Amino acid sequence: MIYTVTFNPSLDYILRLDHFAAGEINRVNYEQILGGGKGINVSIVLKNLGHDSTALGFVAGFTGEEIKRQLQEFGVKSDFVQLEQGFSRINVKVKADKETEINGQGPDISENKQGELFSKLDKLVAWDTLVLAGSIPKALPDDIYQRIMARLEGKGIRIVVDAEKKLLLNVLQYHPFLIKPNNHELGDMFGVKLTDHDEIITYAKKLQDKGA
Repeated sequence: MIYTVTFNPSLDYILRLDHFAAGEINRVNYEQILGGGKGINVSIVLKNLGHDSTALGFVAGFTGEEIKRQLQEFGVKSDFVQLEQGFSRINVKVKADKETEINGQGPDISENKQGELFSKLDKLVAWDTLVLAGSIPKALPDDIYQRIMARLEGKGIRIVVDAEKKLLLNVLQYHPFLIKPNNHELGDMFGVKLTDHDEIITYAKKLQDKGA
């Protein structure tokens, strides 16, 4: 079975207009509300490719209910930890001559609720695949990726990590099954700018030496 984790799911409110003027009334010509978050996006793409998965993470309030409803419409199973306070964040994406994003913060997550997620992850068995994707919200410890991987170490679970620079480097000691840095992210990890395939291969091998 495939499981995805999104620590801070969102409803993305997408607005399109010809021109955006700050401080003025702007009228849109297109709008859409979509559930988002890297792990959720992985689950939706997997479903489109004919593969089932279970979306895990934290949701809260009316926005959390809408995220779950949309996933159900897509045919994606979810098993989120429900938070009693706050609401899942709303991200506003204004697409005009330039693109502007305003991202919400998300709800508080208590240690007890973190423990509920850990309990769900403890049920994974050998040959299950776990996708850890995206940034870590302020409400969670910044080593949550490492805590999860250390907890599941030795169980034969294939862990896929899609994260940026420091988050990714910190989990390499646990030898993830798969990582997905692009060439820009790979260069950032080593403080260099990669300009051709040979350089990318060289630094990808250095990443392997670190545990990838």
